[in-house]
Amino acid sequence: MSAALRHLLVVLNASTVPRFLWSEPDTVRHEVCRFTEYLKEVCGLAECTRYQRGRIIRDFLGHYFGRKDIELTRISNRDILRFVTRYLDGCRAGTAHVAGVTLRSYLRFRAMQYGDCIQELIAAVPGVAGWRLAALPETFSDTEIGRLLSSFDRNTACGLRDYAMIRCLADLGLRAAEVVQIQLDHINWREGTLRIQRTKSRREYVIPLPEPTGQAIADYIRLTRKVTTTSRAVFVRLYAPADVPIATGCVHRAVHAAYVRFGWTDRSGTHLLRHSVARRLLESGSSLKEIADVLHHQSIDTTAIYTKIDENSLKIVALPWPGSTS
Repeated sequence: MSAALRHLLVVLNASTVPRFLWSEPDTVRHEVCRFTEYLKEVCGLAECTRYQRGRIIRDFLGHYFGRKDIELTRISNRDILRFVTRYLDGCRAGTAHVAGVTLRSYLRFRAMQYGDCIQELIAAVPGVAGWRLAALPETFSDTEIGRLLSSFDRNTACGLRDYAMIRCLADLGLRAAEVVQIQLDHINWREGTLRIQRTKSRREYVIPLPEPTGQAIADYIRLTRKVTTTSRAVFVRLYAPADVPIATGCVHRAVHAAYVRFGWTDRSGTHLLRHSVARRLLESGSSLKEIADVLHHQSIDTTAIYTKIDENSLKIVALPWPGSTS
């Protein structure tokens, strides 16, 4: 039933409203849509980021206003503090930080677009302590990557497509959003290169296309992708409407299903594969600048976290434990 309704919304050109807003009151739905449009046009945030922040603001508005008109003058500093502290129960520090940043961004949006005098509310949003380089990136070993890739049934259409997508993640270190945006015109088969557009930094990159990755994409296009498909996107739906490109959720589900097949219930997300690419580059002797170029990091500070998994280099610079022999 839900799939049929989604197709109907496409026909009615109503698909611009995210699914998490379908059952919300008109006031909340229109306000969140305006905010996410602001995040897109003014802030230049990626779709997945807009989706996450839209859900947070939906919860905030639904809790305090419901079906009533949105008037932030009725919100007190205590309400802001109460929402943030209660909303974040059970969350990690990174998620808590995002919720605070999102609420602060929304209040600034209201001040800019509507002229609301809410400087006190903006200042009342509590900050969440978090240290960006505190965590240790989790990675897969080469053996685990091999087992993961071999788990796909390439005798089926779904298996071929999912295998090609996972190879893009595991071989090239791409983000899920970058995988679904690959177009047929982006692949130069003669030169063996792939052009990546609309990345998180909104830049364009041309990267080498390894033979195993190119072979996986070619097999999917040749054996699975329907000839009648008019979309120029490489990865499209397998069932009607087949001309519609897949969303990032399809990539995440394919990766999660592969984890489950091995019983890796404590692991999730596509960034584990991206971290694994960085680990392989470090072990091969690549510099941080080279890794930053491969992962399309704008700042090398973002890449610095991977120095914590370079055990060979850390052993060279580590000081002896007090009282032990050097």
